[in-house]
Amino acid sequence: MRKMIVGGAQMGPIQKADTREAVVARMLDLMQQAHAQGVTMLVYPELALTTFFPRWYAEDRADMDHWFEKEMPGPQTQPLFDLGRELGIAFTFGYAELTDDGHHFNTSLVTDRQANIVGIYRKIHLPGHVEYDPERTHQHLEKRYFEPGDLGFPVWRNEGVVMGMAICNDRRWPEVYREMGLQGVELITIGYNTPSVNSQKGGEGLRQRLFHSDLSLQSGAYQNSTYVVGVAKAGDEDGHHLMGGSIIVDPDGEVIARAVTEGDELIVAECDFDRCAFGKATVFDFARHRRIEHYQRIGTQTGVKLEV
Repeated sequence: MRKMIVGGAQMGPIQKADTREAVVARMLDLMQQAHAQGVTMLVYPELALTTFFPRWYAEDRADMDHWFEKEMPGPQTQPLFDLGRELGIAFTFGYAELTDDGHHFNTSLVTDRQANIVGIYRKIHLPGHVEYDPERTHQHLEKRYFEPGDLGFPVWRNEGVVMGMAICNDRRWPEVYREMGLQGVELITIGYNTPSVNSQKGGEGLRQRLFHSDLSLQSGAYQNSTYVVGVAKAGDEDGHHLMGGSIIVDPDGEVIARAVTEGDELIVAECDFDRCAFGKATVFDFARHRRIEHYQRIGTQTGVKLEV
């Protein structure tokens, strides 16, 4: 059996005034808690080092560059890598990445248990808008401050498990899971920062937002026979509320661990990755059952085209 104890390190709000050092200290505390429960793979949220800064508009995009990491690890994040190596915990977290050649990405990384960076993923499905929108109850300017990811949906064999990553809005797109499913993925980690109310549909509040998040994560797990770990940053950030609802889902689409707060909280589940094999060999045996000759629109068309 290939078993691993996986932890989801949900984080409470990070205020605009909070320092990187203060945030990393919270992440280190969650890692210590995880170690005490035998966790060897720990999943932190999207933009785990900062507040969700795309909620604020800046005329000059460069005014937001101080939220971005120019090196990884850097002086402020090195303690995470040091403790991960000391405790033998592989981990993944999201951050804003500013590359040497000036590109801005919403990024996540994953390490092995020796704190070596094994893989990088850059968020592809950026939600929101580019310019200030007075019609919205709050701004969501990811399209202003980030570029769409340029690395596709890779997977890595890490600690004996085929794993991949996605970020926040990616979880709503079935193509994300299927791209990794076609590479034999067994563990997908997804960090998110999701407002509790839809800025363009005020009636869609916390209950429905949590339902849609669960629906996306559970269906992606079931349809690709993989574990999925979705981890939130939650709570009230400078008057803007983010939902929690972190969960760990098994290859049958069942929720096997769930957060119950909107603060720093560890959820834990033992994952047996041999369980992924059954679905991959039966209902979702892609080699036997997929009919790609009928899927042409998926890879060639973006918007809807009415043909009737």
